[in-house]
Amino acid sequence: MSNIVCLHGKSGLPSCPAGPQGLDLRFSVTLADGRSVTARRVLVATGLKDVLPEVPGLAEHWGQSVVHCPYCHGWEVRDELIGILATGPASIGHAFLFRQLTEDLTYFTQGIDLDEETRTRFAARNIRIVDTPVQEVVDNEDGTLGGVRLTDGQVVARRVIAVATRMEARTEGLDGLKLPVEDLPGNMGRRFASGMAGTTEVAGVWVAGNATDLAAQVGASAAAGALAGAHINSMLATADTNAALAATPAR
Repeated sequence: MSNIVCLHGKSGLPSCPAGPQGLDLRFSVTLADGRSVTARRVLVATGLKDVLPEVPGLAEHWGQSVVHCPYCHGWEVRDELIGILATGPASIGHAFLFRQLTEDLTYFTQGIDLDEETRTRFAARNIRIVDTPVQEVVDNEDGTLGGVRLTDGQVVARRVIAVATRMEARTEGLDGLKLPVEDLPGNMGRRFASGMAGTTEVAGVWVAGNATDLAAQVGASAAAGALAGAHINSMLATADTNAALAATPAR
């Protein structure tokens, strides 16, 4: 399937049945192979991208020994030497969740302050705290993740690094739609703003799945897409009926 290069509303296209309030909505999609297709309505389901901290060696292990979700990856990393690479306040809760999966958990603060109450709670759960910043991820001879090197030169052995990524909706090629976006609190991520059934402020455009609900897993994303699709179909059915009625000679 060709990638979308550009998607935007476009005037001057062949006529199509008018929707509610006489709106004749058309969109043009330019594909990477040069082809162009048009549509009366658009459903954006581009998903999201995870933005990792800029720590050398981290991205190379993403999706294998570098993970982000205890519910997605917990079974595979259970009982391993796990390190939490702090990215913000959300990483504190992250630590308690991964502590349920291992007896050996280390929390790397990365310069983010931990108050005394949190340090006390970590101590109660035997979560080791390392305040010296991580300089890079180091590998074993076989290429697997071996641990992290701190800025003081010390290497802390870890088999898994858990990191709360910043999640951002994929927006490539969609600038022409001018969809409103919003940032989540705590630098958690950026998503397309949406209302009921995935509607947006841009007439004729819906969003679904991780493009608007950054925490949705596969089941929730699929359900959101089905709901948006049904809503679009209902709107088109009304538009077609309105157009047919307008074209019927008066009796």
